[in-house]
Amino acid sequence: MTDSLAPEPNTNDTLTEIANKQKDTALMFSKDLYLWYSQIPSTFNARSYSDLAGLMKGIRQYSKESGFSNPVDRWSFAIKKEEWAQISSGGSGNFGLNVSFNEEKDLRVKAVDVSSPAGKAGIRRGWQIIAINGNSNISTDNADFIANNVLNSPTASFTFLKPDGTTTNIRLATTSTQDHSVYLDTVYNYGGKKIGYFVFNSFLGDTVKIYEQFLQTFNRFANAKISDLIVDLRYNGGGYVSVQQKLANYLAPNSANGGLMMKQTFNDKFPDYNTTDYFEKIGTLNLPRIIFIVSNSTASASELLINNLKPYMEVKLVGPSNTYGKPVGYFPIEVGDWDIFPISFRSTNKNGDGNFFNGLAVNSQVKDDLNKDWGDLEEACLARSIRYLTTGSFTSRIASREEDNSYVEQPKVKAGNEVLERSSFKGLIDPRGM
Repeated sequence: MTDSLAPEPNTNDTLTEIANKQKDTALMFSKDLYLWYSQIPSTFNARSYSDLAGLMKGIRQYSKESGFSNPVDRWSFAIKKEEWAQISSGGSGNFGLNVSFNEEKDLRVKAVDVSSPAGKAGIRRGWQIIAINGNSNISTDNADFIANNVLNSPTASFTFLKPDGTTTNIRLATTSTQDHSVYLDTVYNYGGKKIGYFVFNSFLGDTVKIYEQFLQTFNRFANAKISDLIVDLRYNGGGYVSVQQKLANYLAPNSANGGLMMKQTFNDKFPDYNTTDYFEKIGTLNLPRIIFIVSNSTASASELLINNLKPYMEVKLVGPSNTYGKPVGYFPIEVGDWDIFPISFRSTNKNGDGNFFNGLAVNSQVKDDLNKDWGDLEEACLARSIRYLTTGSFTSRIASREEDNSYVEQPKVKAGNEVLERSSFKGLIDPRGM
């Protein structure tokens, strides 16, 4: 549906002329496919932007939605094709080290991919970083330095303080690796229940490998005869709709089989692209409820999964904050050596719910326990989830300060973590729209 908008290449064009044609093309695509295309004014000047990335950010302002005072689009973007190819495949060209501030002067490893340089070096979630390249100013005031060295440097030296009180110095060099979406799956025998715990970090990557991991994980849960399940999506920024569908079909109860999972709706120019998807139950798990551990980094396909299951089973959310709030999606459109991603469709569940631009609210608010490794039963979010599954309540009789559902991230910590999150992907990708 989009080929007719692409300009014919001309070998005599200068680089400036090529760039301007690409900008014009990106705008034409957006005026056709953008969910809020009718709000883009005729006076919008695509050539006033330095590149397609700036242009797509400029279009975001034309996304007024009923019930919201500000434009809702925070996501339309453009990226060089080779960079998108690496991201979409789940490949990494970095240390595989994700960090976050626990306090203003307390930087923690929040996640490590096992196949990455950091994973192979034995670095674990919960370790504290006390120096980078000899610089011990590890604070929110120095967040840009930290982000550049952790996320954008080919090599860096780190000094870690481990949970046992010892320190270790590790030098890392970037390599190209294939990310693992499943960080952990395990089963706890707790309070007379068998509780499954599943940490899933991304809906992007090699789908064949992801589906193999799903099969192994859910066979393990079925063989263990789990009675309840906790799915940890706290850092999962989304990815492919198809992977969400696969996971939803594993998680849904038997009663959902054949029921409406979701509707995807494009703008009024393309009603033929609207789709309705139904549950096709996979596996033998038939759970009455699921607890999802979430945060502001839980976005897009993760939110879609939660929203799609809500009409069919009890769903509870535990974590430090609402989810990110991205009920819309896009697909890549080729423009020269760029891919552009104008928001093109919205998703709703069986009940027509799907306007969660402010995120999905947690049922129990608790701080992300960054000083604990994955699966540690004392980790605050996991402990709170297990308490609910075993007692029917999120709080104990004598609630501690951490249990009062009023956790608020310190402003400096929040600002520092926003710097560290700048390059993280948050998206809902549906290649069926291509």
